[in-house]
Amino acid sequence: MIFDSLQPRILLSPPHMSGTEIDYINEAFRTNWIAPLGPNVDLFEKEIANYVGAKDAVAVNSGTAAIHLALSLLGVTNNDTVFCSTLTFVASANPILYQGAKPVFIDSEPDTWNMSPQALRLALDEARLIGELPKAVIIVHIYGQPAKMKELNEICKEYGVPVIEDAAESLGSTINGRATGTMGDFGVYSFNGNKIITASSGGMLISNNYEAIRKARFLASQSKDPVPYYQHSEIGYNYRMSNILAGVGRSQLKVLEERVKARRGIFELYSTLLGTIPGITFLKEMDNNVYSNRWLTVATIDKDITGITPAELMDILEKNNIEARRVWKPLHLQPLFDMCKYYPHDKGIHVAEQLFKSGICLPSGSNLSVTEQLRVIETTEKAIRGKQKKTFSMNSKEGT
Repeated sequence: MIFDSLQPRILLSPPHMSGTEIDYINEAFRTNWIAPLGPNVDLFEKEIANYVGAKDAVAVNSGTAAIHLALSLLGVTNNDTVFCSTLTFVASANPILYQGAKPVFIDSEPDTWNMSPQALRLALDEARLIGELPKAVIIVHIYGQPAKMKELNEICKEYGVPVIEDAAESLGSTINGRATGTMGDFGVYSFNGNKIITASSGGMLISNNYEAIRKARFLASQSKDPVPYYQHSEIGYNYRMSNILAGVGRSQLKVLEERVKARRGIFELYSTLLGTIPGITFLKEMDNNVYSNRWLTVATIDKDITGITPAELMDILEKNNIEARRVWKPLHLQPLFDMCKYYPHDKGIHVAEQLFKSGICLPSGSNLSVTEQLRVIETTEKAIRGKQKKTFSMNSKEGT
């Protein structure tokens, strides 16, 4: 790969520091709270719970750990099934395997790219017929776009199945003013380095069930029994967040709304200047009641119209020192899950597979300058014009 070394690198979604993180870190060192647990952890839990409107929260070392704890709390065990969105990162489903359970993957629907209510109902109908209803349904809000939670929740309630919301990518997104992650039995957030706010790593499990969160803290702290020596009566995990990292997270939370505003502005510029090109379609919000944090700006590219595939555009962007990414490869297509059941959106209609083929994620960091964004836009426009000109030239030669 030959890079344009004269152009500075544009990253997909780099960390964006507030500038006050060091104050929290210094305080942790000054007071010697540098190990897991401490004042920052306690306050970060309270601040996240207050921000999203949940009753309680527990800070852990990753979003994956939070999902694992939720599954443990719901009693998922060997040979149980758990339904999960297929268009997502593997971390959404790996904890199902940790519990010895079997994932069943549910296709996306076109409006939000998230779990299809139609496919979910079909999967639950079939599961009830054979007496194998899942222990949980994991609904993922990908790229910050809220799923159709009203419909999905109603379906799950009808079948008596608990809901885990994987809101790792959607902190700051809402439906009717209600935060994603707060509409199921459990919600999960991530503070990985590429997320809208970061603690460099870490996650949060939230719920309105105080007793469940109390048990989650117990499990996440090696399940140490409340006796004056080390006694353990059940399996536990070393999942608690560092007090130092929780301080970074607290500083980041204070600027979350600024970060959301910045990423939404980035989406608007992309969609305004690139959305007029025939064959490029950006993921829109469903209606005025839905508010996306626009963690990543994503679009589909119709090769038959634009003359270019996402892979070809990514290659050109990379040669210009610009990082872009394909849309998530559906989990039901991953070798790890090749024996798992999967339910498409409709007969012969596989939405997630089509999105994987045609989708692209553009640089969306909240610290992306307008100049950098215009460079992405101009490079994309030039790439498409070049492909179309080449295609026109070849067709003209064939015509002669």
